[in-house]
Amino acid sequence: MAADVAPRRLLEVVDFGAPVMSSDGSRVAFRVEQASVERNTYDTTWYVQSMTGGPPRRVADGGVPLRDSAGNPVPPDATWSQDGRWIYYRALHDGRIDVWRAAADGAGSQALTHDPADVRAFVLGQDGATLTYSVGATRVEVVSAEQREYDIGIRVDASVPVGQPLFRSGLLEGRPATQRYGGVWFDRGGLLATVPDRWKTLDLRQPDGGAVPAQAPAARLAAEDVEGGEGVPTGVAEERDGARIAVLRRAAVGVALSMRPRSDAGREVLCQAELCTGRAITSVQWRPDSDEILFTVTDPLEGLAQSIFAWNVVSDAVREVVAARGLVSGGRDSRSQCAASTGTLACVTSEADRPPRLERIDLETGERHVLFEPNLALAQDIAAHTPAVLLRWTDAEGDVFTGQLFAAPRRDGRPPPLFIAYYTCPGFLRGGMGDEWPLASLAAHGISALCINQHHERLQDRVALYNQTLGAVEAVIDLLAAQGAIDPERIGMGGLSLGSAITLWAAMHSERISAVSVASPVVSSNYYLMGSLKGDAFTAGLHGIWQLGAPDETPERWAQLSPALNINRIRAPVLMQIPEQEYLYALDYTIPLLRKQRADLYVFPNEPHQKFQPRHKLAVYERNLDWFRFWLLDEEDDAPGKAAQYAIWRGMREAQGRAHVAHRSTDR
Repeated sequence: MAADVAPRRLLEVVDFGAPVMSSDGSRVAFRVEQASVERNTYDTTWYVQSMTGGPPRRVADGGVPLRDSAGNPVPPDATWSQDGRWIYYRALHDGRIDVWRAAADGAGSQALTHDPADVRAFVLGQDGATLTYSVGATRVEVVSAEQREYDIGIRVDASVPVGQPLFRSGLLEGRPATQRYGGVWFDRGGLLATVPDRWKTLDLRQPDGGAVPAQAPAARLAAEDVEGGEGVPTGVAEERDGARIAVLRRAAVGVALSMRPRSDAGREVLCQAELCTGRAITSVQWRPDSDEILFTVTDPLEGLAQSIFAWNVVSDAVREVVAARGLVSGGRDSRSQCAASTGTLACVTSEADRPPRLERIDLETGERHVLFEPNLALAQDIAAHTPAVLLRWTDAEGDVFTGQLFAAPRRDGRPPPLFIAYYTCPGFLRGGMGDEWPLASLAAHGISALCINQHHERLQDRVALYNQTLGAVEAVIDLLAAQGAIDPERIGMGGLSLGSAITLWAAMHSERISAVSVASPVVSSNYYLMGSLKGDAFTAGLHGIWQLGAPDETPERWAQLSPALNINRIRAPVLMQIPEQEYLYALDYTIPLLRKQRADLYVFPNEPHQKFQPRHKLAVYERNLDWFRFWLLDEEDDAPGKAAQYAIWRGMREAQGRAHVAHRSTDR
């Protein structure tokens, strides 16, 4: 049974990018992405699908997927030609990013731009005769700038990410690149990334004539462009002809939805119906050629399940179009949108225990029909062996939490141990936030796995937030133990980013945790030292997020939060699988834990905050599975290549036993 949901199958799930509807609504274009462990890359393919059904048509290779500096895939951007003959998209092939065109009938694809610089954005002319695109520094200029720094030495200033190797250590746009901090927190970009856009236009009737300089096209309307009204705009959508816009604003409870004419002549109308008041509205778009605004609610009390509603701005009527058990959107991001025509939606749907597929949803009846399901075999195996169940419970203060539980069967009449991943759990759950812990595989091997969503009203005080979350963790352990569903003496926990912080907090403050696994560092003196080079941008964030000043300014707060100042409180064994860009931040507490045989550390080269290389992802999955089987089930995989791993862990267990005896004797 365990082989039916092996970690590699979770890694090799086919993911969908946001679908794009043809102008007549008859077809939808979309890109799929799938990991290749053998080549340590991702295969991407563009398809065109008829909205009436039938198999999709493969139209082009999508190239190497682009990623942001945290490792998240950048959504593919595509545009249909008005006549429906072509789709246009950016793609990375052979080390260069160009605009490509693929024939919708599958006849072939070709690069249209041949610029010495990578294409950043593009706009297709309304008549389909021109393509306007932007570029920055040329590829040769970027490589030359990197090499010059290498030759004369890299001057370290506030823009240099000193917590990682400095020369070509991060993968950007398909190659190892030198990096600099961007404008937001620890975002990174390539050298010369701040070179301003240069716009060019290509005549598609004579593409061999080359591109000529052009003016920047009018920018799409963004939330920050909306003036007036009450509350801060968080989202906006234009009607197809631009006459009216839909606006989302932060409200006292939930998100407020309104409509306003694009001109100054009309007034803004607020949706005040019960179905759109006080809701967690996460995306909005116009239904083409209608008076209806489509909006998506991602319900925190239903485990982030989504529903789509339609608001008629003339009649003021609001109706539910479809309610899902998981995501019904444009991909893995809950904020992405379905593709809309006048009568139907093309949506990527997924649930905790069912991988993504493409569906057609009727906008009048809500009827759903699967158009393309490449992950059907995995969906059937998970349904047969390790289906997920939505849990809802309250902590001691009455706060409601939700999570998705993959229950393992009892062995020899004994309830299974429990592994907990914390942060956010939308859609199909491979491994929690960051995809590090193969939840269904853990359950198949005898360890129940629970992914807990953070509380929808997150506390601003970090210590209060950590304590609230720990209370929720202990409450669900008690709940499941009282039901006889888990063994409360065998509890594991793991997390990325905020999840790592919560996990280490639990290791410091709870006796309930038997073993932990973290994927990123947390605040400590090393973290402060390296981040402080950024200056006010860092120190303001440190104060705002953690309520921390410099270590000598807020020593009591540092004593609460930093694992480096709480080494002796961390008694549970800690597995650390951390990207190379971040591991130096954690050495002030990692090295003491390694010396005390309380931790095992693995660092993954060329990886950002969220690791993405397929071989690394598979190694992380399999080691986490081995780790929790070892500590929670006392099991070892007899594969020859793992002997050294288990020798280290057995040594840790022996040291843990000695430390436990010493602790008990000290208590006497």
